[in-house]
Parts: sequence; structure tokens; C-alpha cells
Amino acid sequence: MYQIDRINLEPPIKNEIEQLRKAVSKKIRVDVTEPTDLRIVKKSLDARKKPELRYTYTLAFDLKDKKAAQRLLKKNSKGVSEIREYQPKVYELPHVSIQEMTDKQRPIVVGSGPAGLFCAYVLAKAGMRPRILERGKSVDERTQTVEAFWKGETLDPNTNVQFGEGGAGTFSDGKLNTQVSDKTGLHGLVLRLFVEYGAPEDILYVNKPHIGTDVLKQVVKNLRSAMEEMGAEYFFETTFLRPVSRNGKVCGAEIQTKDGKTELLDTEQIVLCTGHSARDTFRNLHNVGIVMESKAFAVGYRVQHLQSRINLSQYGDCFEKKGLPAADYKLTTRVSSGRGVYSFCMCPGGYVVNASSENGRLAVNGMSYRDRGSQNANSAIVVTVDQSIFGKDLFDGMHFQEQMEERAFQAGNGTIPVERLADFLERKKDDFKKGIEPQICGKWSYASLGGILPVALEEDVIEAFPAFGRMIEGFDDADALLAGVESRTSSPIRIVRDENGHSSLHGLYPCGEGAGYAGGITSAAMDGIRTAEKVLRNL
Repeated sequence: MYQIDRINLEPPIKNEIEQLRKAVSKKIRVDVTEPTDLRIVKKSLDARKKPELRYTYTLAFDLKDKKAAQRLLKKNSKGVSEIREYQPKVYELPHVSIQEMTDKQRPIVVGSGPAGLFCAYVLAKAGMRPRILERGKSVDERTQTVEAFWKGETLDPNTNVQFGEGGAGTFSDGKLNTQVSDKTGLHGLVLRLFVEYGAPEDILYVNKPHIGTDVLKQVVKNLRSAMEEMGAEYFFETTFLRPVSRNGKVCGAEIQTKDGKTELLDTEQIVLCTGHSARDTFRNLHNVGIVMESKAFAVGYRVQHLQSRINLSQYGDCFEKKGLPAADYKLTTRVSSGRGVYSFCMCPGGYVVNASSENGRLAVNGMSYRDRGSQNANSAIVVTVDQSIFGKDLFDGMHFQEQMEERAFQAGNGTIPVERLADFLERKKDDFKKGIEPQICGKWSYASLGGILPVALEEDVIEAFPAFGRMIEGFDDADALLAGVESRTSSPIRIVRDENGHSSLHGLYPCGEGAGYAGGITSAAMDGIRTAEKVLRNL
């Protein structure tokens, strides 16, 4: 097959493949019936020259006329050919099939978020019949529990937006873009597996792939069913307490069952995919001597704007007639303190959600469904913090998060505190005029956000908004809404591991975002696959 770049179409697009076929035929001067098996490799929206927007494609296709293909492959006077051979990066999973496994040899995967899911999938495919421990409920039961909490029922510390089948990413935007360098095709493998188990096919080629929390839940269920058919075993509402060791090697896992009983599971391999909010697990690991270190993370607030306002700024006034998707943005600036302030986990047409996992502490996150149909856009606006801010002891960063979450809980009297941007910037305490209609999953109330973050960080955010307003018109509008606190951007802890994947305890494999080695759904899934391969290689 062959590949061609820079094929452009202007929106709205009615028959994408047919329009692309005609555009390719015209560009390489062949009959319109020549390009066959046409497929999209990459697709992005170029909105730099408003109102002249266009989609830009990289395409793969075949040509029946091989002589024409050879002519087109020849380089012109500038050393450029019109087409080139299509050479996709294809990542192959290891071809391992283990027929017999004793219970002691079967690995345990702790956590069923993206890292745990993809790690367990590779292990199951190799015949290792992994056991997946998940402190929360299965995804359908979890959804019921989370939605009940959002309506005002009591928080379940084990089943919430952070914990339960699918991990924290299940109640998120479902973004699958990553900044991790991928020269092997592993990123593509993750996307193909998502599609194989129910995600829309366009995630394979769009510039910023997105599933949506509603679709992601079904993908998670489909993956579980496939793994169970391969011999994997799920243990829901089961909390991993600590590894058990003998002679410096893992020999078991101590767990707590749904009814509160403590049990021991024999195993020689434990893969830790606990997520960034498993604070009790971090403490337990420290108590048994697992080597860890503190790491930087980011904290701030969620901001909401009318999605139509963001669309107008990003696309111009042609949004409706051109059938464009809800616009996103990415913002960053450096303030006078020297720290960077930036947008994080932007959710077009999304909702701010109560992402708390501990009583008396409140954290927020962003979520959107596949259609991104909410009237508001939201994003975290955060500042990076390190030991110079929160202290040098191992758990100082975690305590720093906890303290901010306690202040947020108190500010909103147990509900999400929401404040107009103008009031926050002017540091008013009592003037809570209503701005745009909040799009929030969970109880909320108008309250001052002042004092949740340390003063220095609060001033950083205040300084950043006018700069962002110069980048996106209306970003610093008075009626934009802030909600707090965004404290769970990444893990405050890294569990040290060696080149073979082991922690300081042989057979204990830290993996994914919670262990400090990923930052989002895709990078966590990629780390899960790599860790599974290390388990297999070490065997």
C-alpha cells in the first residue's frame, strides 16, 4: 500500500471517504477509480486561518496500476515524491502460551484501571490466568453507587470516581492522546484493542482521540468478559493490603474481603496498578519497607465556560454551519513567581464531577460523554508543585493534597464550592452573583475558593487568567465559574522499580499512574503492557 500526506477537505463533510478518494485522484493525477482500500491514517482540524477551516489527512491506499505507482514513488527535483510506501508501526505482543499454572504461580494484578486492565489482558492471553483485585465494585454497580453519591447519598470510600472497575479514567473525558514517545507502535496497539472491544474506530486516526465515559464503561466490561474467557479471575470489593515476602521475594498477597476478613493469597508476582488515590496502599507499602520517593504534581481549580464561547474563539462564527466538534484548547503561561500555570484534562462539552474518595475531603475532576453535548466546557487550571512547596518527607505531598481537600470540603460545607471568576480574581468574600449555569455532577454551592490553595499558588492562578484571556477571547470573562479543588492530577508518590520492573521487593511490579510511571489512560495502558511483558520475560 501507499501513503500520501496533506490531503485537505473543507467542512462540512458529507461523504468523507468518497471526497477523499476524489482528492487523492486529483492530487496524484490518476483515475478516480484507481485508489482502492482507502483508509485514514491521521486526521486533524486546522483552525489557524479562521474562517477558512480545513481537515488535514494522511491517507493509506492501494493502486491497481503498479506502473503509475512506481512513477509516483520517484522523487522530483526537490527530492520529494508525491506518495511513499505505507509502513505502519505494528506492535506485536509476545507469543507466549503457558499451559499449566499453579495457583502460586498465577500473578495478581492490583487494580482494574487502564494499567491493570491491559497488563492483565496480556498475561491472560499468555495463559497465566491472572487474578485481578479491585477494591471497588463492577462497573455497572459502581455507576449506580457514584450517581447515588452525586445525588446526595453517603460517599463509599471504596467505590467512587477514583475506585472501582475501570479506574479513575472511567469517569473522565476518555481522552486517549499521549505525549509519550512511541516508536514501536505500542500506542497504536492500545487504540486497536480499545476498538476491538467496543470503542469507535475514529480513535485510530483523529488527532485527539476521545471515547467518552459512557462508551468507555462498555469497553471495560467487554475486556473483562474476554479476559475471563481466557482464564482471568476478578475479585471485586477486595482490597489489597500488603505484599508478603520470604527471603526478599514475594510469596503472597494479604487482602481484605468484602465482609472485612483478612486472607492470604499465594503468589510469586504482584503487579501494583493501584491508581494515584490509593493513599492507604502507599502507607502500607512504606510500612513493609518498599522503597518509594515523593514526586511533583499539580494542583488548582476547574474552570467552566460556555462551550459556545470557546467555539467562537477557536473556530470563528462558522461553527454551526460547518458541523464542527466542540472546540478544545491547551493553555500555558509562566507567571512572575517563575512557576508554570496551565490547562489540564480539558473536557469540551463536559461536566465537573465530585471525584472525592475520602470522607471529609473533597476533590473535583472533569468528565464528558461521547457526544460532548453539555453546554459548558471545563478544564483544570493548575500549578506544578514540588518539594519546595510541600516539604521533603516522603508523604508531605500526599498530606498537602489532603489538607487542600479538607479546606475545599469545609468551604462548600461538604458540597463542591463554586465561585464566579470575577469574585475570585477580586478576592471578594460575599458577592456571589450567579454566572453561567454550572454543569456539575454532584451537589454544589456558591462559596469562596480563597484559602483552599496556599496564597502563593492562588496568586499564580490569579495572574495567569488575564494572560489566558489574551490567548482565548473571553477566557477571563467575569461570569466564568471556578470549582475546587483539583488535587489528583497525578500521583504524589513514585514506587521505585528497576530495569526488570521489580520494586525493592523481587516480584512486586509497580505499574501505571499510581506508581508514578504514567499520566492518563493511554500511557497507563502502555505501561501495563510493558510491565506484563517484563513479568513474562522474568519468568
